[in-house]
Amino acid sequence: MTTMQISAQIQQGIAVLKDDESRMKRLARYIKRLVKEKEDPTKMTKEEFFARVDEALAQAERGEGIRVHGKEELHAFLNSL
Repeated sequence: MTTMQISAQIQQGIAVLKDDESRMKRLARYIKRLVKEKEDPTKMTKEEFFARVDEALAQAERGEGIRVHGKEELHAFLNSL
């Protein structure tokens, strides 16, 4: 199904509901929730991403951070989180 077909189907469904105020309100609330789901606060720009990578590299060069040597240490560290 193409985007145009889906859009037409949605518009037909809305036309059927347009005279039912309570269902139109429910539809509006549902659409708002869908839009909020699409907005992801964890997304960042490419510049922000590379700035974070650069900062992590700088911290590693300064010796900051946690060093894990071996599988057992890694498991212990992960289990501590």
